Amino acid sequence: MTSVLVLVRSAIAPLTRTRLFRALGPILLPPVERALRRLTRGRVQLSGLLVPSLVLHTTGAKTGDPRSSYLMYTPDGRGRAIVAGTTFAQERHPGWTYNLLRHPDASITVRGRRLAVRATLIRSYAEREAAWGLIEAQWPGYRGYERDSGRVVRLFRLQPVAGDTASRA
Repeated sequence: MTSVLVLVRSAIAPLTRTRLFRALGPILLPPVERALRRLTRGRVQLSGLLVPSLVLHTTGAKTGDPRSSYLMYTPDGRGRAIVAGTTFAQERHPGWTYNLLRHPDASITVRGRRLAVRATLIRSYAEREAAWGLIEAQWPGYRGYERDSGRVVRLFRLQPVAGDTASRA
């Protein structure tokens, strides 16, 4: 099964780096994800068919309202997840990154299970390079979004926390 995934990812990954995908992806993918979520009662994510995916539950940086974002993540091998604020190589950081900077206590839903997490911005050059290495091993060429956006993409490490704080976010 993993060899099939690698083959499919290597075939689809170049398409996700096209201008057309970057223009249409932010418009088309969210409603498709929402429809699939409704049809499957949250058990299936479109992006999850190709890469590990999660739902990030944050608190709005300005409003304090609950927010949810569907994201690709990369396991780091230590029980944590790495998420990248690429926004299809757009010039602006995605809203969820501002939310995590302001309110790092959040939660994630992975395969129907909700977990409390603490987000940490990955700042050091060495840690960023290591994180990008893991991300690109999973999705070849993904770092191109950073280069094409003209900004330093925010990378966050999501660390599970003890206790039930999942209901806070």
